[in-house]
This record gives sequence, structure tokens and C-alpha cells, in this order.
Amino acid sequence: MSQGFQWIRSLIFMIVIYAWMLILGVVYLPYAIFTKRGALRACKTYARSTMWLARWMVGIRCEVRGTVPTGEVVIGAKHQSFLDIIMIFDAIPHGKFIMKRELLWTPVIGMYARRLGCIPVNRGKKGAAVAKMVKDVAKEFAEPGQLVIYPQGTRVAPGVSKPYKVGTAILYNGLGFPCVPVATNAGVFWPRTGILRKPGLAIVDFLDPIEPGVERDAFLSRLEDVIETRSDALMKEVGFDPDGGH
Repeated sequence: MSQGFQWIRSLIFMIVIYAWMLILGVVYLPYAIFTKRGALRACKTYARSTMWLARWMVGIRCEVRGTVPTGEVVIGAKHQSFLDIIMIFDAIPHGKFIMKRELLWTPVIGMYARRLGCIPVNRGKKGAAVAKMVKDVAKEFAEPGQLVIYPQGTRVAPGVSKPYKVGTAILYNGLGFPCVPVATNAGVFWPRTGILRKPGLAIVDFLDPIEPGVERDAFLSRLEDVIETRSDALMKEVGFDPDGGH
């Protein structure tokens, strides 16, 4: 299949999934306004249908590996694309994401993120942002769920290095929950920028939890090592060399 034809398929796919997001957002709106269960059902429906469309329209198959946590945990996840968000959210029972504040003003996404209990962070005010994040998370965990945070703070393209930030360690120590690292290769097929979506096997892998009580620096070092090592292995599994590209 030519890359040009795949690009056209990808463009149609992107139009379809964003139109579908708007349709579902409107259909579920009355339910979501009055109950978080409605918002959760809408987002689960969107995640599952988008993964189905990805397989059918652009050839991306999605696979979840490892033991998916169901209790109260912090999930420290590798973030390469929108796809890994969808896959993780679909896999866990009640995901709540640490997200950049600007997304709250995004049509559909912002309203549903609020209803799910996602915690916005002002990335421009580092010290104040971390302090507020901890306070907001403590309040939000009055209701059980799995808190998803991206330790690198943003999407990072396959093969690109970016340091792990201290926020994940602060939440891990402050909440006293286990931290479940998650690796992925999703960005190989669904990149952080551009239209082209490549066929292949996108994987998110839930790794062994880091139990509470590990000192901050040791925790961050261990978290980065297990996520990066496993993510590199997943990328190599599908033919992508994280040290030098395809």
C-alpha cells in the first residue's frame, strides 16, 4: 500500500473520529451533566469505538498487556500519542488524568474531563502547580479511581529523550498508593503530530507496581528505567529502533 493512499485513509480517519467525538459528546450530554457515570460511559464508548475504527480504517491493532490495576493507584505512563491515552483509559475501570489546564477549554473534551475528575495543571507555574495538583488530587480521591500522570509532562516522540519530572514522585509519596508504570509503542503508528497513521500493533504494557515507601530520587530513577527500557523493547518488537529510527 502506497504512503499516499495511507495518508488519505488517515485523513478520513481523523475527520471521522473527531466528528464522532462531537456526536457522542452531544448525545451523552444530558446523562453526563447529572452523573459522572454518564460521562464515564460516553468516554469508554468513544475509546472503544476509536480503537475499532483505527483497526478498520488505518490498520492499527491495539493490545493491552500486563496486569491492569483496578484499585487506587498512581499510574505513571509513557506518553507518545493520543492513542495511548485512549488505550489506557479503556483498560482501567475509572481513570482520572493529570492534564494541562488549556484542555479544559477544548470543546467536548474539557467538559467530560471535568466530569470524570481529571486534574488540570498550570504548567507555566511549576512550584505552585505541583502544590495545587497535590491538593486537587487529594480532594478528587474522595472517590476511588486510578490516577494517570505522564512523568515526562507531555507527549514524547519515539526515540526522543526527555527528563522525568518530580510531580509523579510527589504524588506517589503524598498519596501512599502503589505506582504502576506503563510502557508503550503507540507513537510509532500514531505520531504526536501530522496526519499519517501507520498500520501495525500498538501496545500498552502495565508493568509490576512500585509499592509505597520508596524514597523520591530512587523512585524516579526506577520509574524511568522500567518505563524506558520496556518502551524501547516494545518499539523494537514492531521494527522501530529507538536509538536510530526505522
